Amino acid sequence: MTMTQSSGIAAQEAAPRRPALKRRPGGWKRALKRDWPLYSLAVLPLIFLAIFRYLPMLGNAIAFRRFRPGGNIFGDEWVGTLYVEMFINDPAFWNVFANTVIIGGMTLVVCFPLPIILALMLNEVRRRHFKKIVQSISYLPHFLSVVIVVGMVYQLLSLEGTVNQISTAFGGDAVSFLQKAEWFRLIYVASEAWQTVGWGTILYLAALTAVDDALYEASRIDGANRWQQTWHVTLPGIRPTMVTLLILNIGNFLNVGFEKVLLLYNPMTYATGDVISTYLYRVGLVSNNLSYAAAIGLFQAIIGFAMVMSANFISRRLVGTSLW
Repeated sequence: MTMTQSSGIAAQEAAPRRPALKRRPGGWKRALKRDWPLYSLAVLPLIFLAIFRYLPMLGNAIAFRRFRPGGNIFGDEWVGTLYVEMFINDPAFWNVFANTVIIGGMTLVVCFPLPIILALMLNEVRRRHFKKIVQSISYLPHFLSVVIVVGMVYQLLSLEGTVNQISTAFGGDAVSFLQKAEWFRLIYVASEAWQTVGWGTILYLAALTAVDDALYEASRIDGANRWQQTWHVTLPGIRPTMVTLLILNIGNFLNVGFEKVLLLYNPMTYATGDVISTYLYRVGLVSNNLSYAAAIGLFQAIIGFAMVMSANFISRRLVGTSLW
């Protein structure tokens, strides 16, 4: 061993060793004491979720128990999977399920990309006043109640409504849109797009502000035109927002709007307009078969949960972005 090596070893032995970092006890208590005003803001939302989201989950027990009004709130008699077998063997349920999947798929295909397209178009507008006017007009329908929106649909599409007046003025025949089953899905999706596209655009415009301007400058130096900048810079910049909203929309795939469908449909449009939520309303509250309705609702919730988990897993694997 040389003199240099021996002196180095001696120096290492003589050097004081750093003590291992220890977690300070009571860290969460100090954080709570320091930031209690911020934590207090979450108290009411947590109470709301506990009372109106998690506590009602206990009612799923009546999907496997026979419930009688005036009896035990968790059912009087254990029946196992009787109600599950009932709706599985019920052709009417599968017709309703198919309607829900078709309307939910049409809504997702139409209403998801439209806010992205409108946000990209508004992002290219340089006139600030025109941009604000378009934004205000587009997201105003979001603040209208479903009853008002349906009332406007009735005024436009009734036999003596605006659409039929224009059609007859040009020599066409009046069409009873709201009484024809083949028109129901198109009417629902169109009204849903009109009501939601503006609000979704706000979210994407906010995401566009976070895209680094230096990326656009570098792409211009490389000779990229506006379409290439949009494809290679803008869309990747808002991809996390797109994926997050897509996963949330997939989670609500089967939760087709109950209020709008209930107000729009009628017995003549049941064939294409009756969805799971309105079917649950009829068999549960109108027919007073709450256990059967609970079994269908639990089935719907399980499918929605599985779709969210699958979409989140696929997104994390393929895109690298996910909710968790």
